Amino acid sequence: MLTLRLYMVQRLSALLMAPLVLGHLAVMIYAIQGGLSAAEILGRTQGSVAWFLFYGVFVLAVSVHGAIGLRTVVHEWGGLKGAGLEAFMWIVGTGLFALGARAVWAVTFA
Repeated sequence: MLTLRLYMVQRLSALLMAPLVLGHLAVMIYAIQGGLSAAEILGRTQGSVAWFLFYGVFVLAVSVHGAIGLRTVVHEWGGLKGAGLEAFMWIVGTGLFALGARAVWAVTFA
């Protein structure tokens, strides 16, 4: 039952990530074609709650999606099971979230 729940959560995170990825790519293409420098990009994102929410949700979805996916790979290829597998998933998910959240915070509020 846990595997089915994780499967569904991963699919839901993918549904959430799809428009966020497209939005991110559109913003990156716009920034590159517009010739914006890193300083100009930071000037536009700093203090913006909208960018914070956009990328915050993105980081959360990617962290969940990636941790569950790596859990499956480690189980199938590495044979890890039980509490060790669950600990691996939580450590990876927490690590991904911490790194992403730090980047989002730095870009929008630091």
